[in-house]
Parts: sequence; C-alpha cells; structure tokens
Amino acid sequence: MSSRRVMAIVRKEIRDYRRNRYMVVTMAIIPLIFLFQPLISILNLPAAASVPLSHKHELLYMLGIPALVPSVVAASSVVTERMQGTLEPILTTPIRRKEFLLAKALAPLLPSVAISYLVYGIFVVIIELFAHSGVAPALLQGSVVLAQVIFTPLIALWSIWVGIAVSTRSSDIRPAQQLSVLGNLPVVALTTLVAFNVIHATLALAVGLGAALLVVDRFGWRIVSAMFDRERLITGMR
Repeated sequence: MSSRRVMAIVRKEIRDYRRNRYMVVTMAIIPLIFLFQPLISILNLPAAASVPLSHKHELLYMLGIPALVPSVVAASSVVTERMQGTLEPILTTPIRRKEFLLAKALAPLLPSVAISYLVYGIFVVIIELFAHSGVAPALLQGSVVLAQVIFTPLIALWSIWVGIAVSTRSSDIRPAQQLSVLGNLPVVALTTLVAFNVIHATLALAVGLGAALLVVDRFGWRIVSAMFDRERLITGMR
C-alpha cells in the first residue's frame, strides 16, 4: 500500500470537486435542507416545549447529511472517469485497485465529514443564541452530541462504499447517483425514526449500530475491491 499514490489521487479528486459546479452545489444544498427544516421549527418552540424535547433525540435527524452528501459524490467517482476517458490512463499505472478505491473513498469522506460537523456546529450556535430558554439544553444532550460525532464518519463511509460500488457498475452518472441515494435511504429512515422517537434510542441500540457500521465499513473496502474489474472498466465489457 503506497500512501503517496493514494494521496495523489485524493488531491486530484478534491481539485476536480472544486472545478465541478454540480458537486459544489450538491455539497451545499443537501446540508442546507437538513439545517433549515429543523431550525424553523425549533426556533418557534416555546420554553415549555423543553420538557418533552428532553425525551427525544431530534438532532439525530441531521445524520442524514453524512448519509446523502457523500453518496452522490461517490456515485460519480468511477463512472465519471469512464465517461471522460481518464480511467484507462490511471488503471494502466502501477496503482493497485485497493489503493485506487481507498483514494476514491477518502476524497469524498474528508469534505463530507467536515461539512456535516460544520453544519451541526452552526445549528448548535444558532439555537444556543436564539432559541427560547430551556430549548437548547433539552436538545443538546451529551449522548446526542456524542452520537453525532461518532456516527457521522461511520455513516459517511458506509454511504461512500455504496456509492462506489454502484459507480463501478454504472455507465451513466445520473442513474448511478439515483441508485446510490436509494441505497442509503434506509440509513436516513432509521436515523429519522430514532430522532422522532418512533424507535427508542438506547445504549444497546447505539452500540449495536456502531459495531455493525464498523464491520460493514471495514469489509466494504474488500467487497468493492472484489467488484472492481480493471479489464471490464477499461474495455467497457459487461
């Protein structure tokens, strides 16, 4: 494993993101949707709402950001290279497929996690400053904040492996992105159900989900690597 080759592709990918207006808009629009929707409702809550809020985990709703943002970006990672004709020159270099895929995963992981934490931080500051008395402490429970910090990279990496797996088997960007988002909707649905107390959050549930995501993220690299066929990607054979 060559960290130099991996980081070279990561830097290339991030440069490509900055040049691609669609990627920049996607990374901005989805987080804003998840930011404004809860802000509007929470800032209008009276102080009396703090008691029922303390029994919920509504901010876990924002875990949808690391589930969706990287899925759209990762889904275009390989198929875009194929469409632009830049995949073959890369694959004919000495880079190993695991190095290539690790770089393709790290490139969207870093900005996606950073954006998720940034949006969450902005949300916390706004409700601390402008929400009615008692609302912010009820929402910002230690366990909820800790869950946000821990689960953000775990969910983002899962989302990325789904996106890359779809991308390696696709020949068009839009269908790849749609399938990737669809594949990550169960994660969004689960976090939303926990956020609104349809599924009760417990320590056992958190530990179980965290362990499951760790395993999936660890073996996702191997599974996607096994799906990655250099010859098929270069020749275009199905």
